This record gives sequence, structure tokens and C-alpha cells, in this order.
Amino acid sequence: MFTYLTSGTCSRQIIFEVDNQNRLHGVKFIGGCSGNLQGVSKLVEGRTIDEVETLLAGIKCKNNTSCPDQLSKAISAYKKSQTENSK
Repeated sequence: MFTYLTSGTCSRQIIFEVDNQNRLHGVKFIGGCSGNLQGVSKLVEGRTIDEVETLLAGIKCKNNTSCPDQLSKAISAYKKSQTENSK
């Protein structure tokens, strides 16, 4: 389970799991627009982290970011943490 604290969005936190094939599971946004974020979570379920990161990066809403953009940043942070843990 990976937890990411968001910045600049109505959602405050994103929680997700990544399996051994680098696929996303159980994406959950804390706060934000419930219906939209449930939709985002279902749409990314089972997709690879690289695919989702690329697909959602740069989507804008308030404050020059969005909840989907924050998910892309969360994936980037996850990948960085995995690289650091493997050293």
C-alpha cells in the first residue's frame, strides 16, 4: 500500500497498491469529488503504472493541477521510492 499526500487539489491523499506486474489496484482518493474520483479509480484499475502516469500527467483543474495529475505525481513518487528501496 502506497500513500501520497496531494497538493493543490480538493483531495488530500491518494492510496493505492501496485502488483508484481506494475499494475495499479485499489486506488482511493481521500477528499475531493467523490463520483469523479470513483470513476478515475475504476478506469485506472489494472492498468500499468507507466500507462496511467503518462495518461494523466498534466491534466489541469484548480491551481494548475488536478486529482488525475496528482495521481500521476503519486505514481512518480512511488517509482522513486521503489528505486531508493532497491539500493
